[in-house]
Amino acid sequence: MSGFPTGPDDAAKLQQLARAKRQATAALLVVTACFLATLPFAGTPVEYLRAAAEASMVGGLADWFAVTALFRHPLGIPIPHTAVIPERKDQFGLTLGEFVQRNFLSSDTIAERVRTSRLADRAAAWLADPGNAANVAGRIADAAAWGVDLIEDDEVHVAIESIVRRQAERTQLAPIAGRALRAATAADRHHEALAAAVAAADRFLEENREALRTRYHRESPWWIPEAVDDRIFDRLVDGARRMLGEVASDPRHELRRELDSRLRDLADQLETSPQLIERGEQLKAELLGSPELRKWTRSLWEDAKVALREQAADPESEIRRRLADAVARAGRRLQDDAELRTAMEAAAERGARYVAEHFHDEITALVTTTVQRWDAAETAGRLELLLGRDLQYIRINGTVVGGVAGLAIHAVADVFT
Repeated sequence: MSGFPTGPDDAAKLQQLARAKRQATAALLVVTACFLATLPFAGTPVEYLRAAAEASMVGGLADWFAVTALFRHPLGIPIPHTAVIPERKDQFGLTLGEFVQRNFLSSDTIAERVRTSRLADRAAAWLADPGNAANVAGRIADAAAWGVDLIEDDEVHVAIESIVRRQAERTQLAPIAGRALRAATAADRHHEALAAAVAAADRFLEENREALRTRYHRESPWWIPEAVDDRIFDRLVDGARRMLGEVASDPRHELRRELDSRLRDLADQLETSPQLIERGEQLKAELLGSPELRKWTRSLWEDAKVALREQAADPESEIRRRLADAVARAGRRLQDDAELRTAMEAAAERGARYVAEHFHDEITALVTTTVQRWDAAETAGRLELLLGRDLQYIRINGTVVGGVAGLAIHAVADVFT
């Protein structure tokens, strides 16, 4: 059995209960002393006092018995229908669970509460606040970073590799390359690449001129004079650089037109030539069979995890800023869109009704099993601590009311006798 939940003010309540018990017991002892003191005396005033004291004793004792019988057997005697709470704790738990479910957690009650709570308005205002949006973004990022650690890396690697393989096997490589090449030539993107290549070639000739000259001398026939070799080499290099400059500066240069024509032909062949398509499929099969593919998919997942952890840990990271912006935008949209708010509140109400209608047995069982796990004696003690102070005042009231009733009864009897 698990212990009854405790509270922070139990010590103060225990002192108050002990004080109330002393007061109730003191009242009973006072009227008992009065009764005993009046026994040796006769006379009308003493008889009235004795009758009042006697009735007070009866009332105090009766209420003491009733209050005590709730929590334990009076004087330890197992009288039937006493120690009610310890004896019937489980039944009380079942009744309490049914009462809570029927009166507080019914579908109509919960739906009405959801309907009148202005859930959508409050959620919209809360989400639109930048601080709240940043907090939500941080929690989402932290949850994502925590979630990826729960996933088995090997399973993810296999899944990524399987996806890559399936997509690659469904797609012919050569036609895709042809369409990409056609799109690049249509937008003249290849001219940018050509300009970069021409500039790189010119720079290479300039920076490596002497090294190329030395190699040219090694390859030239021995009988040609060195001065002649130098003049031939300089004319070749200068001519090549001059031609590269013309290609770079003239958009209508013959070499550019030739390149355009060849690239268009290549794009057509990549899309239609069975030989190139077959060669593309062979190349694709080689790539898919390469160990580098598995290394790439593994590194892809590992890099993604590292990046996610770093972004989640940094409050100023781009992913958290973007998430915060998205959350704030969602809040502002919810504020501005009445139909969306109505739909959200209707969905919340339907969800609340569904939970209440389909999980009412679990709600009842939650209360019932929780009470059943409590120790019976401790439960009685804790409830006495919670309610006992007021119940002790019932004892005092019983003593007082009993005395007044006894006095009134004795007076009526005197009148009619």
